[in-house]
Amino acid sequence: MPKFLVSLLFICMTSVLWSQSSQQEKLEQRKAEIQKEIRENEKMLKNVKSKEKSAMNVYTIQKNKIRLKEILINTTEKQAKYLANDMYINQMKINKLNKELAVLKEDYAKMIVKSYKSRSEQSRAMFILSSDNFLQAYKRAQYLKQYTSFRKNQGEEIKSKSVELVNYNNKLNAQKIVKQKLIAENVKEKVGLVKEKQEQEKLVNSIKKDKNRIVSDIRKKQRESKTIDKQIDRLIREAIAEANRKAALEKAKARALANNSKASPKEVAASAAKESVSSSRIELTPEAKLIADNFRANRGSLPWPVEKGFISLGYGSQAHPIYNTLVINNSGVEITTNEGATARAVFGGEVASVMVLSPVNRAVMIQHGDYFTIYQNLSSVSVSKGDKISIKQTLGRVRTNGDTGKTVIKFLLLQNTTYTNPQGWLTNK
Repeated sequence: MPKFLVSLLFICMTSVLWSQSSQQEKLEQRKAEIQKEIRENEKMLKNVKSKEKSAMNVYTIQKNKIRLKEILINTTEKQAKYLANDMYINQMKINKLNKELAVLKEDYAKMIVKSYKSRSEQSRAMFILSSDNFLQAYKRAQYLKQYTSFRKNQGEEIKSKSVELVNYNNKLNAQKIVKQKLIAENVKEKVGLVKEKQEQEKLVNSIKKDKNRIVSDIRKKQRESKTIDKQIDRLIREAIAEANRKAALEKAKARALANNSKASPKEVAASAAKESVSSSRIELTPEAKLIADNFRANRGSLPWPVEKGFISLGYGSQAHPIYNTLVINNSGVEITTNEGATARAVFGGEVASVMVLSPVNRAVMIQHGDYFTIYQNLSSVSVSKGDKISIKQTLGRVRTNGDTGKTVIKFLLLQNTTYTNPQGWLTNK
């Protein structure tokens, strides 16, 4: 194979190896995150089991644990695949080094034998003195000097490649151990996954025996959610109307100033009040438009409304996980988190409303231009209407249900009065 092709192949292999190492690091980091999530999930499951009166809540958390284990197994398999590719490349390098060393050692051995036969200083001197002229003698002296230097360099190259070969062999052996460990971990996780699924199947069977009560509970919760959604819709419309009234007043003041009007503040306010004010769509001021644009630009990268947790109920209409004929409607996403968790703002804005939905359920609504985020099911609130809020600022404590032991926050996102799926706006976990 031409030297150019060999060099090109080596460069490509090195590039692939670097990419593989980078992927390995990312997978190892992701694996650690998943394992942490599984441990947190197990704590939640233990807490819920100690207080649970309904098996449905246990099922929800256990379902998430199974999902995490499946992701963990898939991640470990990817790690093993990348490692196998890495090992293959290293083996190719070892094979290449072995061939190069064999050639070098053979050439070096021939050189040593030849050097041994003409080892005396007398033969070297005669080689130079037997020259026809001075120029030939000089060239012969230079040749002997270069020959000695070449022999020394060749010896150094053999030594260097031998060390490199040892290093690659050590690396390959270490990789084999890591690969065996990954395979063993995967086998263990798969056994655990089978056990989890068996437990879940038993749980599903026990839940199906209590269908009437579960269906009744779900319908009751759906009615409560509709009532709360109506209350939220009313408050949002009030917030939109208030924002538009303020905008109309600012416009009236600007017109009066531009026309050099001597109208009193009361007359200006009266003029603004005559204007039609929408309660379904905010007329954005330049400042509010900038906030809305910034909010929209961060779609897919907003932080979660709680530090830890998982989505236990998604957005929109969906079939019940056990009873497929039963449809559940959800105006936001429900996130199950740890007991004692605090709600936090997903973006900077202004508190438009603090709502008391029931004696034990409070909610905070934050305005971001013409977008609204709502944090529902809080036991206590630490902000007030009109407060300027920064991203990740604490809004209050998420309520833990005394009967079930579950700690769930409901997170809603609207543009004006239109509900949207919040999950697509949050960063991937």
